[in-house]
Amino acid sequence: MRAGAVQLNSTEDTDRNLETADRLVREAAAMGAELVVLPEKWSVLGTPEQMTAAADPLDGRFTGWARSTARELGIDLVAGSIVERVEGQEKTANTSVHVGPDGEIRAVYRKMHMFDVEVDGDTYAESATEEAGEEIVLSELAGGVRLGMSICYDVRFPELYRVLAVRGAELISVPAAFTLATTRDHWEVLLRARAIENQCFVIAPNQIGPHPPGPRCGGRSMIVDPWGLVLALAPDGETAIVTELDFSSVERVRRRIPALAHRRPAAYGWQR
Repeated sequence: MRAGAVQLNSTEDTDRNLETADRLVREAAAMGAELVVLPEKWSVLGTPEQMTAAADPLDGRFTGWARSTARELGIDLVAGSIVERVEGQEKTANTSVHVGPDGEIRAVYRKMHMFDVEVDGDTYAESATEEAGEEIVLSELAGGVRLGMSICYDVRFPELYRVLAVRGAELISVPAAFTLATTRDHWEVLLRARAIENQCFVIAPNQIGPHPPGPRCGGRSMIVDPWGLVLALAPDGETAIVTELDFSSVERVRRRIPALAHRRPAAYGWQR
């Protein structure tokens, strides 16, 4: 199957974000993509106040667009993540939605790990306005391929990806808004490591460029195969990349190096 990743420079302007996402998803589909993945917070990316103000319910404008577009184009669409307003919850959620070619929601994943860090003098405190999710989510594409869902900072927690692989994931989506510094130094290493460790494809669309109040994201959206090879890499700018995924390679790699079968969970003695 052919799969695509969309790289955006989302800001507080939700109309502009939606228009650009729509254009690039259609470009990916025109290049033959049967699966397209958007980046993290594609609907709005700005100050905490701007994102909270633009938060949308799961049955709102952004997921509605994703459902109608997936149905129209006949594709699986992972709508990166949106800032979700959750009924009865004070904080928002960072939510990834997988929509099938029939326009129906196949799975909903809420980011589990909050980005509370300091990078290059910028402080990020997602947990101040966002509620962490609690559920590991495995979905299934129209053709039967099993999709593991994650978001951005999750990629630093290999336990999540190992659980997804053990549960049957052959492909993992990592929509992101990685900072410029961490994109430069860690992004490719982490994505290739997760692909190699779990012997599955990784699709990782990233944000690029500045967003309010000033931090920059690093781009380099990529698609990685189960051997850890980068199959497609986005140039700088808003764009879509598309490549062929041969899922027989998942079985082939796992047969050559049966690391998942060699696990010894009872011997690891997990420390909380």
